[in-house]
Parts: sequence; structure tokens; C-alpha cells
Amino acid sequence: MSIKKVNSALISVFYKDGLEDVVKTLHNYGVIIYTTGGTQSFIESLGIPVQKVEDLTGYPSILGGRVKTLHPKVFGGILARRNEDHLGQLVEYDIPEIDLVIVDLYPFEETVKSGGDHAQIIEKIDIGGVSLIRAAAKNYADVAVVSSKDQYGLLVNELVATEGALSLEMRSKLSAEAFMVTSHYDTSIQKYMTSYSGAEPNHFKASIAGKHSLRYGENPHQKASFYGDLDAIFEKLCGKELSFNNLVDIDAAMALMQDLSQLGTAFAILKHTNSCGVGVRDNVKDAWKAALAADPQSAFGGILITNGKVDGDAAKEIDSIFYEVLIAPDFSDEALVILKAKPNRILLKSSNYTVASTSYKALLNGVIEQDADNVAIENVIYTQKTKVAPSSSELKDLKFANICVKHLKSNAIVLVKDLQLIGMGCGQTSRIDACRNAIEKAQNFGFNLKGAVMASDAFFPFPDCVQLVAAEGINAIVQPGGSIKDQLSIDYCDEHGLSMVFTGLRHFKH
Repeated sequence: MSIKKVNSALISVFYKDGLEDVVKTLHNYGVIIYTTGGTQSFIESLGIPVQKVEDLTGYPSILGGRVKTLHPKVFGGILARRNEDHLGQLVEYDIPEIDLVIVDLYPFEETVKSGGDHAQIIEKIDIGGVSLIRAAAKNYADVAVVSSKDQYGLLVNELVATEGALSLEMRSKLSAEAFMVTSHYDTSIQKYMTSYSGAEPNHFKASIAGKHSLRYGENPHQKASFYGDLDAIFEKLCGKELSFNNLVDIDAAMALMQDLSQLGTAFAILKHTNSCGVGVRDNVKDAWKAALAADPQSAFGGILITNGKVDGDAAKEIDSIFYEVLIAPDFSDEALVILKAKPNRILLKSSNYTVASTSYKALLNGVIEQDADNVAIENVIYTQKTKVAPSSSELKDLKFANICVKHLKSNAIVLVKDLQLIGMGCGQTSRIDACRNAIEKAQNFGFNLKGAVMASDAFFPFPDCVQLVAAEGINAIVQPGGSIKDQLSIDYCDEHGLSMVFTGLRHFKH
């Protein structure tokens, strides 16, 4: 039958939040409730009678609670098909039918995140709970399973609507959600044990809870969803829903700002994950003005981010252009009044955020995984390769430029002066094109290149880029090095009085 009356239920949960309504509803429909331990005490405190699982099985909870429901009298009642053969065996062995299983799992992930020691974490690997959920989910044709407190409201509504019964549609949906719960749980355990033991994984495993449907993907004809917990990173203060492209840009912005924050109060403007304006100054307002001046044309409709508190003066300046998203760790009351006046613009108050240590990308018929490009900027060694050393101010600009170029699509060239991005070329098929683009952009916006510095995301196979910028008055360069023809660029610098430093770190970004 598609509609099944619930006559009996097994309830054994770690979290009791919201359980009262469920128990009272089941009791109102005359459902026999089997339960264990703490759940038994909770239900009895409501004045509702229960039957103890240990009375059913004839065994107490043993081994410190590790074994209490793992018994044929429990699993037989869940797994039995409601046909003549299976029901006959239940009668023969005095096993009651169990029509509904309400079980959640020990908080394994929470224990890991809270810094529990290994012994505590191991004890939070649920065995009986997972087995009960899987058994009930397998037998969804006759049994319903509730595997999360988030489903309690749905369960109660269905029971009331059908006077104590559950439809096949509901049971199959609950079954699917139950397998999602156990799969996520097992993936979390596998991830922890792999890390703890040092075992080499031979399967790609990923499970992220929390699905958020987006309006569309990169383009309107593409469907898209985000899986994750944005609330752990941002407090949304104002604006429309975040889009796929917003999220991709925000991810790039957060990674860039994590590096820039080591240098002082910074502001960055991004378009299509590339920064078109970056500045470091003594306050947010001046950092914003420096970033905007780099390319006020591209800033239109951009993603804005700062690591400083946005006050009223800064907000007035920022409010002069159209932008999609503004991210900051804090906003003054005056700033919020100004910025919220245009309700579609998204304001995000950011919390502490650390870029993930591993990155993934789906391609072909699989996934590639790599360590993220997360070398701490304080650990980058700048090695002088030329006779002339960069001045202290040039070295400061070179370090800033190296951060900027790291976060641009390859091939990338960055021009910097006084902790301000003044020109950049990125995503080019040749480095010389990227260099020309950077020079042209800087000149188009009125910057004097004399005294600026250059950064490259990868080595120079020829000294052509060095020659181009030297002709414009740039005389300090940072690059990773590593070409068999490195000496050609070094020699050119020595012949023309330029300084060049190597980092030994290439920052390709495809």
C-alpha cells in the first residue's frame, strides 16, 4: 500500500530539540514507542509511556553504550517486508513490527571541529545509529525513517494530514535524505581517519551540507547551486541574493585580501576575479581612492573589498559609483545609512576567514586536486640577482606587486607605485602582450611610470618585458626565476642599472 499507518516507532536521538511535538503527535495516534537511554528519560518526562529496547531484546546496553540496538529483535522489525513470509517469521520469533525509525547520529563533525582529542572523536563514530537509519531507509516501502531534527516539522504535518499515516512518496523522500545523511557522515569519518593515519586516499570524497539554489549559473541558461555555510563567513546586511558570479568573485576577493592584510589598510576592486584596482593606505577612504584611480572604468559593477572598518567618509566616496558587492569587517552606523540607501547593492560584513588548504576542479571525467597557492607572504624570500639592490621603498612595492600578480589570471604583469596598482595585464597568451597591456592601461589613466616597479607571475624567457618597462622608467622588478635564460634578463638589468629580485615561487593561475 502507498499509505502506511504508523503503529510503532523506534526513537533514539542525541539531540532532543523539537522532539516533544513529534512524540506527542505519535502518542495522540496511539503509536507504540520503543526507545533507549536518554531519549527514554526525555519522553517519560513528558508523561508519555514507552517500551525500553532492552526489554524487547532481553539485553541491557553494554560496552559503555556501544551496543544497545544491534539485535535481531530490533533490526528484524525494521527490515521485514510486510509480506506473508516475513511477517510469519516475525510472529515465530516474537519480533514486533517497527513502522517508523527516528534516529540521529553522534556529533562526529562537531567533536572534530571543537578540537576533541582522538579518543573522544572515535567514540563519536556512530555504529548503531547509522545501521538503524540504513535499515529503515532500505525498507522504505514499508518503513519511514527520520534522520534529522530538521525533518520533525515535515513529519508532524504529514501525520496530522493523514491521521497517523505516511505516504509512499514521503517515505521514499525520507529514505533518500537518510542516505545523504549517512553518506556525509561516513565521508567526514573517512576524511578524519585518512588525515590521522596518513593513509593515501584512492577515491575522491567530498560532502558539503547546505544547498542554496542560485538564480542561475555563469549565464542565465545554466542552473546552479552553492553548497556550504556562507553565514559562517559573512553577515549579509543589505542587498539582493548572491549570484553564481558574485560568489566566484567574492572567493577571489577574500583570497586576495588575506594576503594584502599583512601590509596595512587595503582596498581592492575586482572584476571577473581579477583585481583592476588595489591600494594600501593609512585609512579606508584613501585606500579606496587609490584603488579606484587605477581603473575607474573597470570599477563599474565591481566587487569591492577592504580589511578596514568603513566609516561615513569612506562610504560617501564609495557610494559615488555602482558596484555589485562591498565586503568589509565592519561598518559604522553612518556608513550603513549611506550604503543601504541603494537596497540592491550587497553589503557583507566579513568574519575571520582562512583560504582552504586544498583546491579542486572538475574536468574531463574526473576531478583534479591540488594544494592551494597559500604560501604565507612573510615566508617569501626575495633574492637579489642584480648588482643594484632595490631601495627599501621599492622592495615594499615589489612585495605588494607580487601579491597583486599572484591573484591575476596568467599570463600576468603588474605595475605598482607607492603601494598602488597602476597597471596590469592578465589572461594573455603571451607575457609581452600582458606587459604592453599593463603599460597602456597605466598611461591611459594618467600614471607616470617613472619610479614604478613590475611583477610577473612567471619567469621571463627573454628580456623583452624588461626592456619595455625600462624604457618607461621602471627600474625594479620581481619575478620567480627558473628560466634557462634567466641570465639574459639579469644582464640587461645590470647593463641599465635596474634591480631584479627572484622569489623562486611561480604563481600561474589558469
